[in-house]
Amino acid sequence: MMAQIQQPEDKLNLAPKKFNMWIFIFTSFMFFAALTSGFIVYSGGTGHGIHIKLPNAFIYSTASIILSSITMYLASSAAKGLQFAKQRMYLSLTIALGVIFFFIQIYAWYVLVNKMGIYFSNPNASQSFIYVFTGMHLLHILAGIMLLGNTLWRSYRNVPQVKNLFNMQMSSIFWHFVDIIWIYLYVFLLLNQY
Repeated sequence: MMAQIQQPEDKLNLAPKKFNMWIFIFTSFMFFAALTSGFIVYSGGTGHGIHIKLPNAFIYSTASIILSSITMYLASSAAKGLQFAKQRMYLSLTIALGVIFFFIQIYAWYVLVNKMGIYFSNPNASQSFIYVFTGMHLLHILAGIMLLGNTLWRSYRNVPQVKNLFNMQMSSIFWHFVDIIWIYLYVFLLLNQY
């Protein structure tokens, strides 16, 4: 009887947190839109483009983040179906793919600096935007990995299913958002590389 009373209360208490997540996503989206707009204004006004071929590492990181979106979806589906072992397995895979994405991006920076001679402080500031875009996105990836880790840790605790589903939903919303933002940034960079 008590559990039935607590679940509607839990849903009411969790609603403001979900609203806050959507506000954060909206402001993050506006932030990335402002960055890309800044690039367009700068490169259009000065005639500077990136004028480089992006490192192939970005292709591999894009593949890893798309796969992580699939595993996140599978984790959410497993949680809804009360398949907790599968939920944890797919969450762990999502975290692993997020970490792989992170290190591939760092390797792409290595390629930019050591093999292509493109530094953050560059006479062509359009090329510096690559570091700004990817660096700001990596901060969001780190936040997402921590959120996923927290959700995984909580799944091992005996929490009510409403809270487990809420944690999965919040993690899923955020993770799919960072996936979409990366695809947007990568396509934007591809379209402006020459």
